[in-house]
Parts: sequence; C-alpha cells; structure tokens
Amino acid sequence: MKSSKLKCILIEDSAMQRRTISKLIKDNPSLLFLDEFKNGLEAKEFLTDNEVDLIFLDIEMPLVSGFDLLESLNVIPQIIVISASADHAMKAFDYNVADYLKKPVDKKRFDNAVKKAITNHKLENTEEVEQDYIYINHQLKNTKLILNDILWVEAYGDYIKIISKEKNMLILSTMKGFNNQLPSDKFMRIHKSFIVNLDKIEKFNGSSVEINGKVIPLSRHKKELLQNALVVVE
Repeated sequence: MKSSKLKCILIEDSAMQRRTISKLIKDNPSLLFLDEFKNGLEAKEFLTDNEVDLIFLDIEMPLVSGFDLLESLNVIPQIIVISASADHAMKAFDYNVADYLKKPVDKKRFDNAVKKAITNHKLENTEEVEQDYIYINHQLKNTKLILNDILWVEAYGDYIKIISKEKNMLILSTMKGFNNQLPSDKFMRIHKSFIVNLDKIEKFNGSSVEINGKVIPLSRHKKELLQNALVVVE
C-alpha cells in the first residue's frame, strides 16, 4: 500500500537548526523523513535519484542559495521555506511555496504548515487520478456517475434515489441491481431501503448512521457487518 505520509528532506546549513527542525519533522506523524543536507549541492544529487514530496528549505546557504537550487530543479516538490529573515517571503511565494516559516520555528506553526502541504498533495493527487465511476440511465441519457460523489441511495417505489451533495437523481432500478454495480468495499446496503457510502458516514450507533446531517436507519443484523467494514475503511 502506498504510504500516505509525505516523503521529505531538510536542507539547512546550520547543524543546530538541522537538529531542531529534523526533530519537528520526525515528531510529525504525517511526514516520512528521508534525509538532511547541509547545502543545496548535496540535496540536488539526492533529488536526482529519489522521489520527494516536500522540501524544508533554508534560503541563505553557502555555495548555492535556496532560490538557486529551486531554479536548477526540473521538477520542484512542495516547498516549506524556513528562514531567519522575513526579507525573502515575497520572492518565495513567487515559487508557489506551501508556507514560509521564520526561525526559531514554533511547533504549532510548523504543524500548520505541514497541514497546508498535505492538503495541496491531496488536491494534486485527486486531479491526477481518474475517479471510479459507473454509467446510469438518467433522463433517457447514459450519465457518468462518480462513485465518490454518492452520499447514499434510497428506495423510492419502483425507482431509486441517488443522493449527492450537488444533486439528487431518480432512476429506474431495483436496490439489489444497483447495489451489485457498486464496489462492496466502499458501499453497503445497511437497510432494505438504504445503501450508504462508507466513506461518508459521520456517526453511527446500533440503530442508525448519520451522513451529511441525515439519520439513516440501520438494520439490526447489519450492525456487526458495518462495524467490520468501517474498520477496514479507516
């Protein structure tokens, strides 16, 4: 399974600062610390052969400045600048850095910067990866339905109603037939009249689940299956 942690390196010429910042990196559960470097030349050699998601970068360094290093890279990972001065902030954001931290670095401020980088990373991956979908017959047209958009599905007489945040769709289908089109690791029929997207469940108890403020009944014999499924999803 691909790690959900951001693979990162630290480039900092001060040994004392490397010790301090590397500890912040190692203590953050969302980061995978690959290595640290005292100058940009050493780091560039590493970047040539290794995939990195995030660089913690000092700007004022001997041999090659942080900006010179960025200019030399063909592919620039996400950058969090760490500098003793705020003088470089405007130029840094020209490089679309995730954040700019001033030394000495506060842990809370550091963790917030990492959260920004994680959000950026998720958005980039969402854009790159084709989302799972099925085609449904809606209003006499074959319509592409992104599975992650579904909140829940409910029986509606001879039809089913597909509920999403953006819109609801009514299509002619049985609950069983539609359920068979859905991936069983992402969706579950928790009641004769309801199928839910497991990723969207906010709360649940022995008799119901809650999705987007809607309380949906849970059949008693589905409780254990739901609990096991949610453990897998998490």
